[in-house]
Amino acid sequence: MTDWQAEWFPFGDAVYLDVAAQGPMTRAAMAAVGRSLEAKQAPHLYSDASYFEAPNRVRAALARLVGGQPEEIALTTGASAGATAIANGLPWTAGDEVVTSAGEFPLQYTTWGPLAEREGVSLRIVAPSGRFLAADDVVAAITPRTKLVSLSLVRFDDGSLLDAPRVAAACHANGALLCLDVSQCCGALPIDVATLGADFLTSAGYKWLLSPYGTGFFWMKLDRLDRFRPGPFYWMAREGSEDFSTLNVSDPKPQRSAKRWDTPEWASAFNMNLAALDASLTWVERAGPGVVRTHNARLIDRMYASLPTGVVEPASPLDSGRRGPFGCLQAGTAERTRALYDALRQQNIIVSLRQGKIRVSPYLFNTEADIDRLCDVILNT
Repeated sequence: MTDWQAEWFPFGDAVYLDVAAQGPMTRAAMAAVGRSLEAKQAPHLYSDASYFEAPNRVRAALARLVGGQPEEIALTTGASAGATAIANGLPWTAGDEVVTSAGEFPLQYTTWGPLAEREGVSLRIVAPSGRFLAADDVVAAITPRTKLVSLSLVRFDDGSLLDAPRVAAACHANGALLCLDVSQCCGALPIDVATLGADFLTSAGYKWLLSPYGTGFFWMKLDRLDRFRPGPFYWMAREGSEDFSTLNVSDPKPQRSAKRWDTPEWASAFNMNLAALDASLTWVERAGPGVVRTHNARLIDRMYASLPTGVVEPASPLDSGRRGPFGCLQAGTAERTRALYDALRQQNIIVSLRQGKIRVSPYLFNTEADIDRLCDVILNT
């Protein structure tokens, strides 16, 4: 594909540089939503097998995107769902530690913080030794009591990319597990779970996977399943669930897969979110996360090269190999940064303000002209 912009509905006179907040759905995904509505209008045309066709395709596509297996994928409503599955499933002992970092996305604190009261688990928060969190900062915080390290692969607030293999090696050497939130890069960076060394991935689908709000997935290394304690599971994750004519109501057993953590009622031919995710994943695979990474790196490099010295400064690593698919900037003080953000929005240049930084997150529909327009506003504000 070369005419990327034709894949989306027009943005009018806006320059949309905010995929890290909401990825716009393609025309193909919107058409899939329409077909899902039509299916609900005519359910007599669909068999029981239709409940499994789209979910199976989605699991397979997500598995290919991260280098895993379909049975290692649970379909959820977002990144928090995977973290919650870990929090509820792992057997905790008073004195266990969970390690995360300062300034992380709030789910890290809302998930692991309450374990202190419920399980006697300690949440250890690592401060970066430099401007950006380094793997060595995390490694130094791991102790014999650390049970889990939970971090973003790409930070939402500065776009820095974690050296996950380094952290994973330290975790496993100490008997700990690693959970990575890949919401800010899955679909926009090539991901391979074997290379990362993670035990769990959790992700939202409404950002770089270009899907509706309320979509996401949870991946777990299948041999980690034995570490989880028994618990409630979705009834369609039971053994023999494909046969609706004979439902085991006396002693249902869960399948040996991550499917048991599917969000209930998520997997169905009549689910509009699932239909859109299915179409979006087809598109994301066809375009290629590596293509997105290269395209975005070129645009963010152009932005950083054009920033007026002394007026604004980069707030993400300048080396594109050390950052995710977006870049952040600051304007000296919080007040000046806010004023610059307001000026950009007034000119219909759509970016985000996060933790005192302006986050610029382009995609394949963006061009160098979009970056130049953003820089012109910065130069004239």
